[in-house]
Amino acid sequence: MSIYKILMNYFSDLISEHNLDDEEIFVSLKSLTEKEAIGITERKDFPLLNGKEVLIEANFKNSLGQAFTSSRSALSIKLSNVRDLDIENNDYDIAIFISILNSVMKHLGLISNTVHCKNEEPELCAEQIANFLNADLYKNILLIGYQPAFIDKLSSAGYNLRVLDLNVDNIGEIRYGIKIEDGNLFKEAISWANIILCTGSTIGNRSIMNFLNLENKEVYFYGTTIAGPSKILNLKRLCFMSN
Repeated sequence: MSIYKILMNYFSDLISEHNLDDEEIFVSLKSLTEKEAIGITERKDFPLLNGKEVLIEANFKNSLGQAFTSSRSALSIKLSNVRDLDIENNDYDIAIFISILNSVMKHLGLISNTVHCKNEEPELCAEQIANFLNADLYKNILLIGYQPAFIDKLSSAGYNLRVLDLNVDNIGEIRYGIKIEDGNLFKEAISWANIILCTGSTIGNRSIMNFLNLENKEVYFYGTTIAGPSKILNLKRLCFMSN
């Protein structure tokens, strides 16, 4: 069974268990502005700030859930109709589903830290990541996804770091002393790594499958997108400054 089927089955059982299935409950999603999503930051090269990604947000009874996507649409949807989303094949449907899943699970008290950090918080998160990995200073660390604060803090702290990204504007460039490599060429990099820090947004384009069930690798997912899925799938998650 695919992880997406597992997630959908979990959601379906969850709303039935809590008598949400047949109620006229709607979840609204909105495409956040850059300021709403990440606030005013010192760095200006976060993916959210260059138009490569957009953060959509589901609001269910004032509990917020988020997901990264490259699509720029919004909608309202009845919870019972979420089952009809094609999360096996459609990237936008996945983003809608994940944001709704996170929102409902947050409302039910099953997860926390579902809202992206803002302003100076990405820098503080990067410092926490570097401190968390302090005992592993001499291990090989692979960062999946262009996260400038992470790259800066980890490289300046002397970690053995490699970074993979899918954005062609980043690939081949030197950023904070580290060459950004092609995310499609992940197999050799995984073999090299002892520890993998993987953006949770990989669940939105299904590339997460490349980083699951890896032998002799410590894999941590970061970000708000993966909040609910990480609990359901028993994945390790680092997200120190989200709300």
